Amino acid sequence: QLQLVESGGDLVQPGGSLRLSCAASGFSLDDYAIGWFRQAPGKEREGVSCSISKSENIYYADSVKGRFTLSRDHAKNTVYLQMNSLKPEDTGVYYCAAGVTSTIVLISNPYDYDYWGQGTLVTVSS
Repeated sequence: QLQLVESGGDLVQPGGSLRLSCAASGFSLDDYAIGWFRQAPGKEREGVSCSISKSENIYYADSVKGRFTLSRDHAKNTVYLQMNSLKPEDTGVYYCAAGVTSTIVLISNPYDYDYWGQGTLVTVSS
């Protein structure tokens, strides 16, 4: 059974940092495109950072460039999202997703991804 489990969401003050984790089971993340998406209340789900398997090219939304970093731990079959200099507008539920690389048309499009975690809540507030 393919499963993704996110963790690491929390309440943090503006300017703070968090690291989100996404652990996969039942398949190897090395064989899939991986994306971090977020959804704020009343807004559509948006791509934050996405990575095609075995590629060094990583997509970052303009709003997070220079602040967020996606990385993979191949041995642990886990993907991380390091988030620094957090802003209130970063608040939302963060999801990780996996997609079959050959079917990805637009790397930041959530509809191109097949498997989703349950989400983890990030709240940036003073």
